[in-house]
Amino acid sequence: MTFSFADWRSAIELDLATNILPFWRTHTPDLVNGGFVGALTNDLKVRNDVPRSAVVCARILWTYAAAYRLRRDPADLAMAQRALDELTGRFWDPVHQGVVWSIDAQGKPVEPRKHSYAQAFAIYGLSEHHVATGDPRSLQLAQSLHGLLERHAADPVHGGYLEGRSQAWGQLDDMRLSALEPQCHKSMNTLLHILEAYTNLLRVWDDPTLRERQRALLRVFLDRVIDPQTHSFRLFFADDWRTLPEREHVSPGHDIEGSWLLVEAAEVLGDPALLAEVRAVAVRMAEAVLTRGRDAEGAIVYAIGHDAVDADRHWWVQAEGVVGFTNAYQLSRDVRFLEAARTCWEIIDRQFIDRHHGEWFKIVSPDGTPRPGQVKTGPWECPYHNARMGFEMTSRLSSMEKLQ
Repeated sequence: MTFSFADWRSAIELDLATNILPFWRTHTPDLVNGGFVGALTNDLKVRNDVPRSAVVCARILWTYAAAYRLRRDPADLAMAQRALDELTGRFWDPVHQGVVWSIDAQGKPVEPRKHSYAQAFAIYGLSEHHVATGDPRSLQLAQSLHGLLERHAADPVHGGYLEGRSQAWGQLDDMRLSALEPQCHKSMNTLLHILEAYTNLLRVWDDPTLRERQRALLRVFLDRVIDPQTHSFRLFFADDWRTLPEREHVSPGHDIEGSWLLVEAAEVLGDPALLAEVRAVAVRMAEAVLTRGRDAEGAIVYAIGHDAVDADRHWWVQAEGVVGFTNAYQLSRDVRFLEAARTCWEIIDRQFIDRHHGEWFKIVSPDGTPRPGQVKTGPWECPYHNARMGFEMTSRLSSMEKLQ
């Protein structure tokens, strides 16, 4: 495969600067109720009956703080400030601290539980806002959330973190992220995003306890979460790391995303031996997705079960594929990974980018037809995966251009 890294970078930058970032600034602020609309359909109808999630608000904060850090556009800073005000205002629990899971359009809690996944994304967004602006309050709030997770969600016996707690940080009977998941005490998905959040927090707060907890969490991934035979993530766990086999499947999108986030975490920790171990694991994980997680056209499939494959194409999976395969290429110089990354981008460009209404379709069939009934923005649909791909690939391709 022959192509120009400069041309590829320019295409990604164009989508980021003229499509993704302006779309969210233009269409998602709720100028009547405050914050951001609950959801937008593909044809831009507002759905304020849909609850607003702290996760998406935190992801908006991260996206526009990162955009401002890189571009210094005042419009990005204004969007980040709106998200910061919402996250630390209506989502914040003034009594028990932390962010509640969801609120309605008037700002009343719909689901007040304290899921670790939501606290992690709040840390991720707040720490990025501090990086971009130097705002001390953002760092202080991120530090306080880290303390809450360590006091209430960390497992001192088996390691890792519980999925969630009640509003008052007590026992929570149903800790699932969604109805599609089994009841479990720990999950790969929540652990991965705590790792991601702690990585970002370590960049601005080199605290010995945080460093120790991040190292321990990275070891949990290496020793417990990654299957040494398949090089894929195990997904759902009991307290003592017994896998829940009745619902176990392979999630290639999480595998390719995790492969580069693990490397990022090890890089920030700065231990050469640990970094070498993680880099080798990351390449093996990317190889597993390359050989077993894609369809005939090269798109990454959504899920692989024991007796069926969900071949639908999800926006976040392909975006993470671009970054994860590029990371594997940079580590190994195996051109197959570079070709796989380029294929993911070509599928995004051809099937996902909505050139009529803007942004990306979130789920399309294998032939590229958008799935009916999907929203473009919603409780999970966010700018974080595709914008982050834009930021990452701008940097990575710029470096690779010098070697082409």
